Amino acid sequence: MDAVWIKVFVLTLSECVAPAGKTVCQEQQLEMQFLAQAECEAALQQLLELKDQSASTIVNRDKSGCTPSARQADGFPSADAVKAASDAARWHEPNTTTADTAPVLPHAERLANLSTCEESLGIAPCKLGDIIVEAASSGKQVEVWRRSN
Repeated sequence: MDAVWIKVFVLTLSECVAPAGKTVCQEQQLEMQFLAQAECEAALQQLLELKDQSASTIVNRDKSGCTPSARQADGFPSADAVKAASDAARWHEPNTTTADTAPVLPHAERLANLSTCEESLGIAPCKLGDIIVEAASSGKQVEVWRRSN
């Protein structure tokens, strides 16, 4: 096992959060790492849309974004070598298909490239206002998550 440098994209979200009922906020930064720039930008877009809905959070868009960087990591000659060195009881095989690695466009860009559902005669993907209507899941199981109170 050798130490290697890998390219990553660092998502930085700079925000100021005010506690309920307060007019002064506390600045904080969130950092996440992604291997693909498209994934980083999609996550950033989703976080920005989510934070825009909050009455107590202000995002500094000038300090937020996806920046290329590099990190040192352990290098392995194969997936089997990683599996052998792994301490985890569960092992997830790396996805080697390219179907799931298509670039993810930000919501606004994707929305601009879609025709309305009226224009496409209801053939998905299409848009209804600012909502993207996706095609059926083609037999895949859909997970529904609910918050327990």
